[in-house]
Amino acid sequence: MSTYGTPGLVDMPTAEVLPDGHVALTTSHFGNITRNTATFQVLPRVYGTFRYAIIDDFDPGGPQDGTRYDRSFDLHYQITDETLRFPSLAVGLRDFGGTGIYSGEYFVGTKRFGPKLKVTGGMGWGRLAQRGSFSNPLGVIAGRFDTRPDVGAGGINTTGQLDFGAWFRGPAALFAGVEYQATDRLSFQLEYSSDAYDREQSVGAIDIKTPVNVGLNYSYPSGSNLRAFVIGGSEVGLQYSLTLNPAKRRAPGGLDPAPKPLVPRNQAVLAGHDLRQPVQKAKADRTLKAMLAQEGMTLQGLTVNGHRAQVRLENNLWDIEAQAAGWAARAMAVALPAEVEVFDITFQANGMAISTVTVARADLEELKNDYDGAWRTLARSRISDAHAENRQGELTEAFPTFSYGLGPYLALSLFDPDSPLRYDVGAQFTADYRVSPGLTFSGRFRYPLAGDMDEATRRSNSVIQRVRSDAVLYAIESDFEVNKLTAEYMFRPGQDLFGRVTGGYLENMYGGLSGELLWYPVASRLALGVEVNYAKQRDFDMLFGFQDYDVVTGHASAYYDLGNGFTTQVDVGRYLAKDWGATFGLDREFNNGFKIGGYFTLTDVSFDDFGEGSFDKGVRFSVPLSWLTGEPSRDTVSRVIQPVTRDGGARLNVENRLYNVVRDYRADKLSDGWGRFYR
Repeated sequence: MSTYGTPGLVDMPTAEVLPDGHVALTTSHFGNITRNTATFQVLPRVYGTFRYAIIDDFDPGGPQDGTRYDRSFDLHYQITDETLRFPSLAVGLRDFGGTGIYSGEYFVGTKRFGPKLKVTGGMGWGRLAQRGSFSNPLGVIAGRFDTRPDVGAGGINTTGQLDFGAWFRGPAALFAGVEYQATDRLSFQLEYSSDAYDREQSVGAIDIKTPVNVGLNYSYPSGSNLRAFVIGGSEVGLQYSLTLNPAKRRAPGGLDPAPKPLVPRNQAVLAGHDLRQPVQKAKADRTLKAMLAQEGMTLQGLTVNGHRAQVRLENNLWDIEAQAAGWAARAMAVALPAEVEVFDITFQANGMAISTVTVARADLEELKNDYDGAWRTLARSRISDAHAENRQGELTEAFPTFSYGLGPYLALSLFDPDSPLRYDVGAQFTADYRVSPGLTFSGRFRYPLAGDMDEATRRSNSVIQRVRSDAVLYAIESDFEVNKLTAEYMFRPGQDLFGRVTGGYLENMYGGLSGELLWYPVASRLALGVEVNYAKQRDFDMLFGFQDYDVVTGHASAYYDLGNGFTTQVDVGRYLAKDWGATFGLDREFNNGFKIGGYFTLTDVSFDDFGEGSFDKGVRFSVPLSWLTGEPSRDTVSRVIQPVTRDGGARLNVENRLYNVVRDYRADKLSDGWGRFYR
């Protein structure tokens, strides 16, 4: 990985890419420059990069004591693979929508000569044409390629816009380099750089004496790399990078115990019991409830009709839902009488029935040791919508229920120009009281104990309604906070339909009423939804008062599964600042639940009125706790990284949006995880 956090030599890019789906995290430091980078291989030939650079002494006399905190995005496309005779070829954009400090484009080729030597050569524009430049060869196509506009001329308010008019324009320059693999772990890099660091040198932030950069890299078996390098003959630097495969768990087989072994039917716990008798049915309820509780699932209903038995349960443990289905089926096979031939396993969320998995007991018995038993079981099973489920067979103790938790919380604020990272830590109390299926009263209360969010001095200068940009005032004026306090009802209005109504203090900045309807057929790639909210802005102390501002907001949404783990979402409607527009999102989710994606929003708020960043956008990720620990868990670590917090395109943050609740138990997700049905 280069100092820019992408496949490369020292500073210069190569035509290489990461393995599909991999993530690379890099930090490098030299002179007065620190670059922190995350690169994601979105497709086999395409990677995207988000970079956060800290450049000391870049703005003498400016804010932040001359330090520049710079955000940038890159995009790289590998045109061809390397062959026996020809190099791999790639084209890329650096900093294509940021402040323009690192703005540049390149065309590059890389070729291996034997197992140890790799040679790279390319042509760069913009930042990559500061040394040894010549007239743009693309000028023969059109005269506009001869000159390059100043992408930073518009100041801070033009950042975030795509600089189409500057790409591959202006003078060009050549760069080249070699890498020699001395051992399995140690490699050397030598390059001729076309980047002269003109602006950094002009303000004394760096000293460049030569166009030659050198590097020494050591690779560890874990996928991490440590490198020492010299930029420009005088600036010595260090770099650390870590490459991860999200599709691969830290413990691929899992650290969970083995499931219950199947037993002959005449040895089942309830063998010989007549479950039509109330006393025997009550015993079956207690037995199966205890067995499922040991497996991290809550039994809410059991119905036995002749040769068919149905359980309604909530999965509190298994992040692979098909694995939960397999363990529930085994528990039924171990417990229920021999005459029960068919198992219906209905998954519920907040007491709302979502999907039913139907498996034959004989298939479990026949295929339990089959090499391909899980997939053959899937072929014989059925996944259906559970809209018609009622409360027949419901356990008397299933509702109402009360749960609570007390623990720490961490709140982060990123990319404040005065301080890149601000935080609050404190104590958090949560409570949920579920009166009946679908009806839940919830609260989340926080008390900050340490942090510096309330030390921020910047105030919003937004020219539109301040719906998010006053976030710092909530940190300053609050102490004990009612973070959320809601009543919520989830229900099934019909087949393939899901409904939600939520009222109260919906989030830390807004209260009100939210309603949602989702159409999501069990085997469909497409889901459609509509959401309407009445929102009123809360007082900055985050207690029970409100400010004068209120708004009716809402969106029509379309969700589509593109296959290979990719899902796209489009939301069209009205936002909190009463602006109208659309949000476009794309996410890639691996079978273990690890998810990476991004979004952007365009509304009728002009780029000038929006301010820094020009429009709302960001990248997001969700990491299952099970991916980190190897232990089954439904908990995740999630974060949305927004370059700026502005008011245009801002949405209400409502928890439990229906698509997120429902999707885990629809046919596509259940089928994807079926390989762990017998785990």
